[in-house]
Amino acid sequence: MSRNNTVIDLEAVKAEMMAWGADDVGFVSLDRPELAKEKDKILAAFPETKTLIAFVVRMNRGSSRSPARSVANLEFHHTGEMVNAVARRTVRFFEDQGIAAMNPAMGFPMEMQHFGQGDPSQMWIVSHKIVAEAAGLGKMGIHRNVIHPRFGNFILLGTVLVGADIVTESQPIDFNPCLSCKLCVAACPVGAIGSEGSFNASSCFNHNYREFMGGFNDWVDTVTESKTKKAYHAEVSSAETASLWQSLSFGPNYKAAYCLAVCPAGEEVLQPFLENRPAFVSQYVKPLREKVESIYAVKGSDAADYAKKRFPHKPIRYIGSGLTPQTIEAFLKGMFIAFQPGQAKDLSARYHFSFTGQEQAQATVRIHEQRIEVTMGHEGRADLHVTADSRTWLRFLAKEYPLALALLSLKIKLAGSPRWLVAFGKCFP
Repeated sequence: MSRNNTVIDLEAVKAEMMAWGADDVGFVSLDRPELAKEKDKILAAFPETKTLIAFVVRMNRGSSRSPARSVANLEFHHTGEMVNAVARRTVRFFEDQGIAAMNPAMGFPMEMQHFGQGDPSQMWIVSHKIVAEAAGLGKMGIHRNVIHPRFGNFILLGTVLVGADIVTESQPIDFNPCLSCKLCVAACPVGAIGSEGSFNASSCFNHNYREFMGGFNDWVDTVTESKTKKAYHAEVSSAETASLWQSLSFGPNYKAAYCLAVCPAGEEVLQPFLENRPAFVSQYVKPLREKVESIYAVKGSDAADYAKKRFPHKPIRYIGSGLTPQTIEAFLKGMFIAFQPGQAKDLSARYHFSFTGQEQAQATVRIHEQRIEVTMGHEGRADLHVTADSRTWLRFLAKEYPLALALLSLKIKLAGSPRWLVAFGKCFP
């Protein structure tokens, strides 16, 4: 590649990246249809982008599968550092050739100023999973991890944005390595993965990511609201405080990620599962299911109900989600994440919302057959029409403004039976 050449020599770049620690590499144009929803965000961060280079770095399976979370988290962190190092070295390689390039972070740090705005994807510059699929590096299984056809889901993903074109592109693989064995369903302590393929993002977020983002916000709230040391320790054990310190000091620790640990998919991973499934389950799934550990869940949530029923030996630590919306837009967008299908099993209702004041909006929320639909504007006939001052509604959601006072002051008005609002609230504990 000469300094004046703006077409990437794919084989040369791939060889260099493999030498630096990547285990597989793929190339896609920014104009690929799969990246349509990512394009504006990518260009906002790096306007020169023409090509995306996706790559994977393998994790050590034995460490990733360990019930000892310190071992598994150390593996995540070290592999993540390798991903960032490969990406950074790739950027330097291109810059030395006079070609603009940029490497978004493998995970953190992210654009955390967008946290709590209703759309989690705004926190990252590029979705590595979407790019990896487009580049033929795997497919997402029902556990929402990308499964590489050889290495399984024991990989971490990286992406490099490059201001140069490519002659030929990588193509998605034509099969999904996911076996639908449902071992991830069996291992998840909060029931986040449905056997039919559904995914409860808030259940996963509140437990597995307890020491990230919203969970950290919830802990800070606990600290600031505790009037005495005794009051604080009534809510948070010394072990939990130490774990939070560890995350702050050495990188945030996942509480589970058991879905990844038990996945048998991938050519280099599959054989023991095929030879003796009971033995595989006994060795990798059973220790995680039998482990005595705290389960972090919001009271009244699907996760709390699931853990209580399936894992009675794992004590439940009731928490706040830390996902209180900061804007009406975030409230409307975030309902998909916070919605608890299990709590809505007996509810069929249509709600109209009219927000006034600082943020003005109208929306319809339809809850039926344990599903939620949110559309802008008013559609159909509502069982309950909520008219609310936007600031007051957000303060009510944050438990800073009593509903009774809001109703008396007419800052929130209900047209319809209040029981519909109670039923609505149970879907978002």
